[in-house]
Amino acid sequence: MKIIMLGAPGAGKGTQAKMIADKYSIPHISTGDIFRANIKNGTALGMEAKGYMDQGLLVPDELTVKILLDRVAQEDCSNGYVLDGFPRNIPQAEVLDRELAKLNDGIDHAIDVDVPDENIIRRMGGRRACVSCGATYHIEYIRPKTEGICDVCGKELVLREDDRPETVGKRLDVYHEQTQPLIDFYNKKGILKTVDGTRQMQEVFHDIVEILSGSKQI
Repeated sequence: MKIIMLGAPGAGKGTQAKMIADKYSIPHISTGDIFRANIKNGTALGMEAKGYMDQGLLVPDELTVKILLDRVAQEDCSNGYVLDGFPRNIPQAEVLDRELAKLNDGIDHAIDVDVPDENIIRRMGGRRACVSCGATYHIEYIRPKTEGICDVCGKELVLREDDRPETVGKRLDVYHEQTQPLIDFYNKKGILKTVDGTRQMQEVFHDIVEILSGSKQI
């Protein structure tokens, strides 16, 4: 079961990817984690990627896919995996498809966690993070016991720069320009399913499980 998670930043696809990985005992794979692991371990692919990153350049799609394929070739991926944050655009998706096809392999499901922009801006704008320990809260959904104070260490909670409405709006613009076309790409392949990401986390997960089990078509 090879799964790609799609959705705008803040839609909750990362949370759902982790829940899928736990339920089906398959790895949750993000390219950021793979890059960090390869660089930390000093692999040839990691050092090649680091060369681009140190210059402030994007890692080329072909190299990113090589690192990804190296990861999914490991034993723990024998029953499948969940990709979170890759591919980010059509060229990456095309390279991934081409390289998997060489291995007589391919993606089984692309799941889009659909949340309107205004919901995402409200969600992310309500996040608060501890300046000391990094614990996170939400002014509506996960409130601290004392407003503005971390339950864990008693330090101040702040609205991070990444979560400010103007910053979130810019991230959404990039998503709609570069990443949303992937929805059409996987829809044409007949493997895309969309879930309503505005509902409670467990309700969204229930729909995804039904899709993966073949008992629900959305």
